[in-house]
Amino acid sequence: MVLRVTSDSLERKDRFDWFCDTVSSDVMPIALNTRHADDFQASVMSMDLGVAQLSSFVCSPVFSHRSPAHVRRGDPENMQLALITQGSFRISQRGNDSVVGGGLVLTDTSRPSEGAFKGGQSGALVMQIPRQALALGADRVDRLLAQSLAADVGSGAILADFLKSLVTRGPHCSPEELHAMGAVTLDLATAFLARQLGDLGQAPAEARAQETLQRVYRFIENNLGDLGLTPQTIADRHNMSVRRLHVLFGDQPLTVAARIRQRRLERAHADLACGELRGWPVQAIAHRWGFASATGFSRAFRDAYGITPTEHRALSQAAPR
Repeated sequence: MVLRVTSDSLERKDRFDWFCDTVSSDVMPIALNTRHADDFQASVMSMDLGVAQLSSFVCSPVFSHRSPAHVRRGDPENMQLALITQGSFRISQRGNDSVVGGGLVLTDTSRPSEGAFKGGQSGALVMQIPRQALALGADRVDRLLAQSLAADVGSGAILADFLKSLVTRGPHCSPEELHAMGAVTLDLATAFLARQLGDLGQAPAEARAQETLQRVYRFIENNLGDLGLTPQTIADRHNMSVRRLHVLFGDQPLTVAARIRQRRLERAHADLACGELRGWPVQAIAHRWGFASATGFSRAFRDAYGITPTEHRALSQAAPR
């Protein structure tokens, strides 16, 4: 899903308050100030990439302050990787202080911070990555907080170009395509940050195992509709034995097969409630998400949700919108 909102439709006196409310509710609690409240302008775009969120901000110069009280009030527990596309951004966090113009900068929503967009109109693309999805040790990543990171060479340039392309072309993609692109974006961001820290191969074994697990999760997510998606297929595609794959999932709440079944059921559950797909037969939706047997799908669905797929669809369509 892609949401785009601009301040142009609001009264001038309401624009800055709207921007403050939008950032605090959609991103994280934070205090914002500006010297341009009387003529403030802003546009905000938000894109759901499944494993991550990508936001685009263009606004008049603004100052930000996230205090310990703000962190306690609401912490999405995200790492935020921002590409500064217009103007310059000054950021302070964890004792680091940098001015970023045209580059990338990493911040942590769980820590207080001070920031300021300076100059004229400013802009940034902000990738919000759940901390558990970033397969790098937290103590190592902390070294990069509030540092100016180059976005014009190597993996930084590739990541920057990809983010810009997503913002331009993403609104024309389906939710399934955006989720697939989210996995690619996370891989690029992880590779970029790992490069800043040194060779990922030097990371502790636990971090490498977590990185492999996240890759497997993304592979499952991108191939749920494949009838041939099995633990053996996953192991083969990741150059490991099935036994090693099961060991990788050893401390996870679900086994490999259970993870596949749960995610397939969740995607089918959502499709059955979608008004745009009301003309699709239940069996077609089941097949879309990797269920070869309509009977097997109905049984698994009833076991998971307590009602049949047909009953769920009828209840969803009858519910007030």
